[in-house]
Amino acid sequence: MLEKLRELRDLNGKLVLITGASSGLGKLVTYEMAMHGANVVLCARNLTALRKVADKCKEISQTNSYVVELDVSDPDAIDRQLSHILQDIGPVDVLINSAGFGIFEPFQNFEMDKAENMFRVNVLGLMYVTQRIAQQMIKSGRGHIFNIASVAGKIATPKSSIYSATKFAVVGFSNALRLELRPLGVQVTTVNPGPMDTNFFRRTPESSKYFDSVKFLALSPEKVAHQITNAVGYTRREINAPLYMEAIHRGYEWFPTLGDRLASSPLFNRK
Repeated sequence: MLEKLRELRDLNGKLVLITGASSGLGKLVTYEMAMHGANVVLCARNLTALRKVADKCKEISQTNSYVVELDVSDPDAIDRQLSHILQDIGPVDVLINSAGFGIFEPFQNFEMDKAENMFRVNVLGLMYVTQRIAQQMIKSGRGHIFNIASVAGKIATPKSSIYSATKFAVVGFSNALRLELRPLGVQVTTVNPGPMDTNFFRRTPESSKYFDSVKFLALSPEKVAHQITNAVGYTRREINAPLYMEAIHRGYEWFPTLGDRLASSPLFNRK
């Protein structure tokens, strides 16, 4: 099984499906994969933005770029579009579950329809896509799945209650799925980036304020995209970026009371 997984280290000609490929980390991972010779399937709701990403991929590489409109909050759309991809484009070698969004507001004022939508996109949508592609990968005898979680799935801070809940769910799901799929030749890697300097936090004014309080921790999304690409075909359990965030997480586990005090300090809770 490991031998077939290692075949994916050479991305030339492999088929990589990326959700959330129209912007942010998903877009940058798409460019990295194309640079390494992969054929890429770009999935998101914004077709105009996807076509621009596909055009850039063509500039980077002569490999194929496919644009597929996909709303991961809609199970019927997922079933329909993934059937199209598997039948008309081909079997997927690598899946990057990057679709997701965050709203950072105090929970007592949080609109629950927005919370439900966040779970539909960040958790349930990821699960629907993963199940369908994993079934195909098992038949192929190889595959690599990357679930983009977050350091917020390990360390919660004020105003991240709903977002952290979705990412804690992704981390737990990925940990169990890894154990189920590894004997079948499919590797699952969880990616836990810290705050990244993208348009992710520009969804609402409150979320922008939240980013302002943590932007001193912001890392380059290009580096995370590079790490993901370099991990394809390896039995990498997690990618934690930057690395010191994993050390902070360990300290949070060992000294939870101190961790709570630091996480709730004005440093992360500016008005």
